Amino acid sequence: MKKIVLITGGTSGIGKACAERFLSDGYKVIITGRRQERLLGFQTQFGENDVMTLNFDVRDNNQVVQALQSLPEDWKNIDVLVNNAGLALGLSQFYDGNVDHWNTMIDTNIKGLLYMSREVSRGMKERQSGHIVNIGSIAGKEVYTNGNVYCATKHAVDALNKAMRIELSPFGIRVSGIHPGAVETEFSVVRFEGDEERAKIVYQGFENLVAEDIADAVHYCCTRKPHVNINDLVIMPQAQPQAGVIHRK
Repeated sequence: MKKIVLITGGTSGIGKACAERFLSDGYKVIITGRRQERLLGFQTQFGENDVMTLNFDVRDNNQVVQALQSLPEDWKNIDVLVNNAGLALGLSQFYDGNVDHWNTMIDTNIKGLLYMSREVSRGMKERQSGHIVNIGSIAGKEVYTNGNVYCATKHAVDALNKAMRIELSPFGIRVSGIHPGAVETEFSVVRFEGDEERAKIVYQGFENLVAEDIADAVHYCCTRKPHVNINDLVIMPQAQPQAGVIHRK
């Protein structure tokens, strides 16, 4: 029987790359997202037998619960949860911060991860098996100028990753954290609210990570022998030795 992986924020970037990587290895994939047209496009590309889509917002706990309850019985036993949905908004000193940006980051990066993990882990506990992978960031390990609230949310993800591992370990459930540095996806376009020219500058002058690099790491963590758990992986471009420092040519 094929294993089932659920990936939040699966319509682009790291989430989409993870979905494609697991599909190539014979998994059935549930992808979630707010952009219905992209979800349908992905399902059309890969077929309904191996892809299930769920259109909802992880920031809304009622939507999370309803979406997971709507899954057909043969899709409910989720083996792997990849908590990928997350974002940064703005780049400013905290005293000039946009409160709406703060709320969106906190609701998505922290609460959304909690809502999803609570619901999915219940089934994993009953089956005494499963794996949760939390996509964090180097911003959860280090703090950089103007990253204040985003860094705070990713530090929370790092803490939750550790707490979940402790609390789920007795039930045979593995928990891994993946913490990337600079990955060229739609991340910076979202951060700068659609300003593609400004976003391009972030990745100029060095070889950044790409979504497939992180998908490979997620897949690696999930395909170790059952007694092996990869607790934490920090993945950086060679040109980025730490957050906020990039050697550009």
